[in-house]
Amino acid sequence: MIARDVMTRDVISVTPDTPVRKVASLLVKHRIGAVPVIDDGGAPIGIVSESDLIRPDRAAREAWRRSWLEILVEGEPLAPELRLWGSRNHSARAVMSAPVITVSEETNLPDIAEILTTRRIKRVPVVRDGRIVGIIGCADLVRALSVRLNKSVAEARA
Repeated sequence: MIARDVMTRDVISVTPDTPVRKVASLLVKHRIGAVPVIDDGGAPIGIVSESDLIRPDRAAREAWRRSWLEILVEGEPLAPELRLWGSRNHSARAVMSAPVITVSEETNLPDIAEILTTRRIKRVPVVRDGRIVGIIGCADLVRALSVRLNKSVAEARA
């Protein structure tokens, strides 16, 4: 099997200037874990995942470590560095992981699994002529494996 066989074709994406709050809203609304960030031509330039949204920039990481418990306690004030993080001024560009790792529609599933595991990522955009045409995540590979295993069991029983 190849990427084209299992990829999700309706990819929700954002631009580099999309506010972080909008990115978070899209993840929740569509029940997805990440969105590719695309340039004006539709080429992927980064990806914003749930992890990118909860991990503050380097300057605020120390404050994050010191005050993450305070964040969980309702009514506790945020450290000043983290108030800035939640502001409307942050965009996808500020939090995206880049460069983005992509695969082609013809990439074999074992190769995609290798990329996901060695790069320690959960999804890769699928590109054709430099533009996103789909996305494949770990769940897509598990579904493909499940279908393949069920088919093998059914054939063995026949």
